[in-house]
Amino acid sequence: MTAPGTNSGTDSDTGTDTGAAPAPARARRFRSARRVPAALTALVVLGVAVLFLYDLAALRADRPGMSWRRDLADQLAAHTPADLGVQLIAGALVLAGAVLLLLALAPGLRGILPMRTPDRRAGVRAGLGRKDAAQILRDRAMEVSGVRSVRVKVGRSHVGVRATSHFRELDDVRADLDEVLAVGIEELGLAHPPKPRVRVRR
Repeated sequence: MTAPGTNSGTDSDTGTDTGAAPAPARARRFRSARRVPAALTALVVLGVAVLFLYDLAALRADRPGMSWRRDLADQLAAHTPADLGVQLIAGALVLAGAVLLLLALAPGLRGILPMRTPDRRAGVRAGLGRKDAAQILRDRAMEVSGVRSVRVKVGRSHVGVRATSHFRELDDVRADLDEVLAVGIEELGLAHPPKPRVRVRR
């Protein structure tokens, strides 16, 4: 019973619920900090910079420069960009740079799947490991009658399920697995629920 003048959470004029929960926030993939690669890259850059600075200081002090720099200058003077070897090395360096750039821009942490968050203002993020999700779905699949063994692999967009049945019709087992896995995937609370791919054999 509601006292007069109080708001019960429903607009009497429009019939809509004014206390509805906010829309779930858009979940993004977890990004890796990459502290070890960053530290190694910084050490390599620092070492190269120290070598060049030492060589430059030696030249300023009227001392002979490092032998590797003179050899490198001689090699660069003897070969032109039109040489096949130079072009192959340049292509390999460009390819390596593109791969490193792609890896740097990739989020990383592929083993963690983002989960739905009820309130975008809370600033809380949740994730579920792929192995944990696969174990949960495997336990659910083993409850299906006729299933002897199950192998589950969880990806970003699909869940691969390979089941072995020792009795019942394969179509019936597959239908039950589809139903159980659909419920199990929904209960995981993932932001982007993957689609199951079920294969059943004797």
